[in-house]
Amino acid sequence: MSESFKKATFAGGCFWCMVKPFDTYEGIEAVVSGYTGGHTENPTYKEVCSETTGHYEAVQITFEPTKFSYKQLVEVFWQQVDPTDAGGQFHDRGDSYRPAIFFHDEEQKEIALQSKTELDESGRFTKPIAVDILPATTFYPAEEYHQDYYKKNPLHYMMYRKGSGRAAFIEKHWEEK
Repeated sequence: MSESFKKATFAGGCFWCMVKPFDTYEGIEAVVSGYTGGHTENPTYKEVCSETTGHYEAVQITFEPTKFSYKQLVEVFWQQVDPTDAGGQFHDRGDSYRPAIFFHDEEQKEIALQSKTELDESGRFTKPIAVDILPATTFYPAEEYHQDYYKKNPLHYMMYRKGSGRAAFIEKHWEEK
C-alpha cells in the first residue's frame, strides 16, 4: 500500500449495508467487510454471530486523504447508521452489530470525537449519540461471499436493506426533502 493511502474502520451494523455507501467515491481504494474489536483470532462469521468473540461486524476502508478526507468518511458513516442505538442497528441486535468508529491515529480520534459532539449538539436526534469511538485493533476480513455483497446479490441486498429498517431510517433522518 502506498504511503499516500490510509485506513479507516467503521462498524455500523450489518457490514453488507456499510460497503456500498463508501464504494462510490473517488479516493476510496477498497472497502473490505470484516470483524474487529474482539478477542478471537481469525474469527468466522458463524463465531462472530454467536456473540462469543467480542467482534463487531465492520468495514475497513483504504482511502487517499488528498482525494477523500477522513472527515468526509466520518460524515458518510453517520448517514448510514442510527447513531442513538448502542444495542445494534435496526433489526440486527447484539454486540456484533453495535456501531463504532475505530480510529487509527490521534488525528482520526480527534476528528471522530469532534464530529460526534457536533452531531450530538445539532438537535437532529432527540436521544444522545451512542456510537463508541475506540482505538483500531486487528481487522480480519470476512469470508469472500460477504465481500461486495451488494454487487454479488443486488436483489437480496436491497430487500435486506429495506426489510431491516435501514433504508427508511436513512431517508427519514438524512435525505434532503
